[in-house]
Amino acid sequence: MADGQTRNAALENVRVIMKEWIDTSLTLGRSIPEQKGRLMYA
Repeated sequence: MADGQTRNAALENVRVIMKEWIDTSLTLGRSIPEQKGRLMYA
């Protein structure tokens, strides 16, 4: 979950969180799930 002053700022924060999650998972030796596709709704 992330937020920001604008939509673009929030999306950039999401990218940062995703990278940090992946880096942490790899450091801990956990596997990264395969991408299943994009949601068409939220």
